[in-house]
Amino acid sequence: MTTAPTSDASPDWAALAGRFTPNFVWGSATSAAQIEGAAFEDGKGESIWDRYCREPGRIKDGSNIDVACDHYHRVKEDVARMKWLGLKAYRFSMAWPRVQPTGKGAWNEAGFAFYAHVLDELQAAGIQAHLTLYHWDLPQALHDEFGGWTSREVVPLFAAYAAEVARRFGDRVASIATLNEPWCVATLGYETAQFAPGITDRGVSMQVSHHLMMAHGAAIVAMRPLTRTPLGVVLNHTPSFAAEPIEADRIAARIDDGLTLRWYMDPIFRGSYPADVIAYLGDDAPKIEAQDLALIQQPLDFLGVNFYTRSFISTRQPGMPAPGKMGFTDMGWEVYPQALTQHLLRLTRDYAPPPIYITENGMANADEVIDGRVPDVARIAYLRSHLEALATAVDLGADVRGYFYWSLLDNFEWNSGYTKRFGLFHVDYGTQQRLAKDSAHWYRGLIKAHQPHQPG
Repeated sequence: MTTAPTSDASPDWAALAGRFTPNFVWGSATSAAQIEGAAFEDGKGESIWDRYCREPGRIKDGSNIDVACDHYHRVKEDVARMKWLGLKAYRFSMAWPRVQPTGKGAWNEAGFAFYAHVLDELQAAGIQAHLTLYHWDLPQALHDEFGGWTSREVVPLFAAYAAEVARRFGDRVASIATLNEPWCVATLGYETAQFAPGITDRGVSMQVSHHLMMAHGAAIVAMRPLTRTPLGVVLNHTPSFAAEPIEADRIAARIDDGLTLRWYMDPIFRGSYPADVIAYLGDDAPKIEAQDLALIQQPLDFLGVNFYTRSFISTRQPGMPAPGKMGFTDMGWEVYPQALTQHLLRLTRDYAPPPIYITENGMANADEVIDGRVPDVARIAYLRSHLEALATAVDLGADVRGYFYWSLLDNFEWNSGYTKRFGLFHVDYGTQQRLAKDSAHWYRGLIKAHQPHQPG
C-alpha cells in the first residue's frame, strides 16, 4: 500500500499489545456526513449539514459535504484499506436522510442498498460492523416542519427509523448505537451555533438535549424486540479539571462536569437529571413530562465513550491556559492521556456501566506528504500514550472491550471544513487518493502483534 515507515516510527509493539486480552476489538471509525459525499444522489434527502454548509460564514474554509471523501463510490477500496490495517471492527453511521429523505414516510431503497453494500464488503473482509443511527445529519425536512430536535414530535419518528434499520440489518451488525455525542448536537448546534442548525439559545439547547435523550430511549425500546444485537449509545466525555485548587475553580469544574457528562449519564443510568445542574440552569432547564425519564432509562448492552482531551476550567480573567506538557493537537486540544485512565475508573465507580468501548479517540495533526510518506510522529505518540492509559484503566478494573481510532480517513471536520486532518489515511481531496500515514503502519503493527496469526 505504501512503503513502511522507518524504524523511528516502528516501536516494539509486543509489550503494549500484550496488555490487552485476546478478544479485544481493534477498530476505526467514521461518520456518514464526513466521508460519504453523494449528498444528493440516488434519492438522498437534504440534511441540516447540507443546508448549514451553504450558509455564508459557517464553515472555516467555505467548503461543503457534497463530495467529502467520495466514500459512497469508493467503499470497496476503503474496506480493503481496513483489511490491510487488520481491523477487527469498523464503526460508521447511517445517514437518516439517505434512507428516509424527509425523516418520515417512504423509505429510500437505494439508500438502504448502499448500506447493504457496505455490510457486504465488511463481511467479505471479516470485519465487524458497528452502526450508529445518528451522527448529526438530521433530515432538513424535519427541521423545516417541526424545528428539528426542538420538538418532541421528532422522537417517535426517530424511533420508527431505528426500528426499520434494526428490522433490516439487525442480524448483520455487531452493535447499534442510537446517538453519537448528543452534547455536541444540543450545545454546539442550538446554543453556540458552531454546528448545524446554527441556533443560539441555551434554553432551546437544553430542551433539545432532553428530546435527544428521549429519542435514544425510544429507539432502544423500538429495537429491542427486533434484534439481539447489542444496543447502546455513544457519548463524548471530556473530563473537567479545576485549573487551581481554589473553591471558584472547583465549583466551575463541577458545573462543567454536570453540563457535559452527568447531564447525559445520569438520566440513562440513574433515571434523573443532576439536581445541581437543574438549579444552575434555572429558567433554561428543560420541560420534562411524567414518563420521560422512565423512557430514557433503558438497559444498555454497551456504552460508547469518545475521548480526546480534558477541560481545564479556570475562573481567572483571562482564564489560565492548560499546561500542555505533552503538547496540543491541531485542534488546540491538550494531549493529556492520564485523564482517560482517571475517567474510565470514575465511570466504573460512579455508574457501574455495561461494557465500555472507546468509540472515538484520535488527534488532528498538521500532516504533510513528504517523499511519498506522512511522518506523523505526533499522532503515533498520541496513539501509544492513550492506549497505555487505556490498558492501565483496564488493569485497574475498567471493563473496556474495544478501541476505535478516529478516524480512518482525513475528512470533513464539521465547521473546520477540510482544514483539520484526523485520519490514519491522508486524503488528497483533489484526486481522492488515499495514502497510509506512518500512524497507519504503526497501528497495523500493533494489531498484528496482538493477533500474530493475521496474514500480510
